[in-house]
Formats: sequence, structure tokens, C-alpha cells
Amino acid sequence: MVPTYRPALGFVKPVYLVRVALHALARRMPGLLLAGLAIPAVGRAQGLPSYAPINPVAASRSGVYFQPYREPRPGHWTTSLSLDYANTIEYNQLSAASYVLDSEILRLRLRAARDLDRRAFLQLDAEVGGAYDGFLDGFLDWYHRLLGIKIEEREKRPRDAFLYEITLPGKTTIERRPSDLFLGDVSAGLGIRLTPKLQTLLSITLPTATGPAGYGRGVPSASLLSSLRLMLDPRVVYEGSVGLGYTPSHGALASVERTVFVAASSGLRYRFWGRQSLYANLFLHSPYYHGTTLPGLDRRDMALDFGWLLATRRGPEWRIGMTEDPEPGGPGVDLTFRLGVGF
Repeated sequence: MVPTYRPALGFVKPVYLVRVALHALARRMPGLLLAGLAIPAVGRAQGLPSYAPINPVAASRSGVYFQPYREPRPGHWTTSLSLDYANTIEYNQLSAASYVLDSEILRLRLRAARDLDRRAFLQLDAEVGGAYDGFLDGFLDWYHRLLGIKIEEREKRPRDAFLYEITLPGKTTIERRPSDLFLGDVSAGLGIRLTPKLQTLLSITLPTATGPAGYGRGVPSASLLSSLRLMLDPRVVYEGSVGLGYTPSHGALASVERTVFVAASSGLRYRFWGRQSLYANLFLHSPYYHGTTLPGLDRRDMALDFGWLLATRRGPEWRIGMTEDPEPGGPGVDLTFRLGVGF
């Protein structure tokens, strides 16, 4: 998806702002990281929310995601509930291949974790998904006009109409169907805190999805996710991660599916007033497919997850966020709305 920008109402290009902010952060990051290593981990230094790609061409291949550092809570269960709702528009049309994804995707995820001791913990994830015609196209057309962004792919498709199909050179067209609520894949993980600031989680995903083909992995997958959390000062927390995953090829696209994946993330949480914080997290994932000639499948995935957090006095933390794709071309989404609560 390659948006074309045009001036409107004097707004500055959103991608330009992102690039300026990332450049400024990159210049200061080495000094901030060294300072963070010198600050002891005190209390429950809450970090960033978890993030996993929701685009079905990505989610059906890789189990690698951003797993935040989990503070020790011996003898207690911790739980979180997150709701992601994404509007997708990918329109790749070549002479011998095509990939079109026009849909709205729902994901409701429940996560529970419990410490085995001060260093080790277990984590369980279960989710419900859905794929729909949707209702947000009109709102997003207005939103993009307001920001001076022209999404040419959106203009090629009727409003609020579902289409998910892939045609590869020399192969028949693969069509995916919309679906109401269905169970997604479940995963179980064993985490080890290597230090008070660094942890590693081994996550195994089982193919329990009950939806149509193309929304679940169809085979077991494994991921090794390492996360680092640093308190840069009493109001600023840095969190970064590196992930490595393996998913066997499976199904109608097996010949073009990659099986080994790597991802990295880097983000900040800033407590600006009382118990309220803002966060931003940049997530990069290696390509999910190869040799299709389609940019929306063969290129890397990049996402910027950002939003607002409220840590209440009695424990629960509430989250409202959004995800945008700052580097058009890979299997991103037009816009994702995110709600969540952790206990």
C-alpha cells in the first residue's frame, strides 16, 4: 500500500513526523540506554503493551511478536484482555500475480501468566477472531482527507465490501472467506528472567483455529522472544525486543512461504501526569513469503503502535491505542484500533 500525499488544511505529513521523531530518538538513544543500565529496577516499572501483527497473511505464518518484560509477582495470576479491530486495504495487481485484501479483522485475546518462582513463569494465550465486510471505510476516507492523504487502493474498491484473494504465477486464485467469530490458535510459553531487566520466553503455538483457511497457522509453531526493559528516568521506560521463530510451510501457499522469521522492536513509555502515560513502539518483522513478485507479501512488515495508558490505584491498567504502517509496501494494515486492560 503506497499512499500519495497532497497538502490539505496545512497538515504536515504523518510519515514525515514519524521519521523526524525516530531520527531524534536514535541520536539520543545510546546515552539513554547507558543511563538506564545504571538505574536499579524498583517496584513494578510498567512497560509497553504486547503487540502482534493482525493482518491474516502475517498472523497465519509467524508466531513472533513483541512480548513485554513481565515483573515478578510470586503466588499471583496476572491476566490481560485485549481487543484489536483493524481496517485493511492491500491492492497488489501485476500482470501474472495479484493480492487483494479488503476487510475488517477482529481479534480478542485473553492472556494469563503465573510465576513458578522469582525467575520462571508460565504464560497462556487464547483468542477469538473474526473477518468482516466492515463499516469503517467511510470514516477512514474522511480521516485521510483531513490529513491530506490519498489512499489510491481505497479508491479502487467499493466501500465496506470484503475481498481476500491471492493469485500467483501459474497457480489458480486462492479466495479466503469472511467469517463471524471463531476460535484462534492457542499458545503456551515458559519465561525465564535472566536479570531484573532481561527475560526470554519460549512460546509454542498449537493449531486450534476453527475459522476458514487463511486465518490460522494450521501447524504448530515455535518462537523465542527476548525483552529488555530499562528505566531511563522515573518517568521514562524503554523497552526493546528481539524474536526468532519457526513455522513449517502449510496449505495452498506452502511453496512461497518462509519458515524462519526474525523481528525486533523498540519503544518508550512516558508518564506525563499522575498515573497516565503515553507510549510508542516500533515493530519490524522479516518477510513472511518469497518469490511471489508481490510487494504486499514479499517485503518486511513495519508497524508503529502508540497510545495512552492509565494505571489505576487498585491495580488494573487500561489502554487505548492505534497502529499505523509507517513504511508502505509490506503486509501492513490501514489502521488498527486497540483497547486493553491488564490485571
